[in-house]
Amino acid sequence: MGDFEFERRFFCTHMPAELDDGDAPTLIIQSYYVHEDNYALRVRVQMHAVREPMTEGTDALDVLRRHRDEAAEAFVTVKGPAVGGTRYEAEREIDAHIGVDLILRGGSPIVKNRYSAWLGEDGWSIDVFGGANAPLVVAEAERSGPVTNLVIPGFCVTEITDQPRFSNDGLAARPFGIWRDDFMDELKEHGPRFEQVFGRNRRG
Repeated sequence: MGDFEFERRFFCTHMPAELDDGDAPTLIIQSYYVHEDNYALRVRVQMHAVREPMTEGTDALDVLRRHRDEAAEAFVTVKGPAVGGTRYEAEREIDAHIGVDLILRGGSPIVKNRYSAWLGEDGWSIDVFGGANAPLVVAEAERSGPVTNLVIPGFCVTEITDQPRFSNDGLAARPFGIWRDDFMDELKEHGPRFEQVFGRNRRG
């Protein structure tokens, strides 16, 4: 994949219960030090044995302080603008304790649980956001090349691949809770849409 990521992303109204196998999802806390014009500089910390509920009251820094000793991995990532489901991304792993301390010292943090599942032909990530981004749920299919001829699961309501407001850096700058009602009104008025430039869309 090199320094580019290829993905398609979808808005969901809920986390599919059948995809929660009972194991703890990956708890992700990340902070953005640049989040403008779809450019981003991010520090991410991941934990694999923590089950933390995601609600509007979930505070990213509070969660990080309580579970700092359980941080398993940390990364620094640079991202460029997304175009047609492709985005420049350069990532480097760093010491997990340094990652925790960096996030506690600055940036715009977000918190989410990530569930992973193999559905049909593709691996999917389903992110359940907390704090100011609750109750947002985003499903993502990522490949080593362009994501074409995708089987889109039924729980995916509408495509948000090229909507910067739904990128994680976009959500750090302007959380979903601020504009949720406007988006739901848009969805009600215009209905779901799925990009037609990625080959044949199939509903799963």
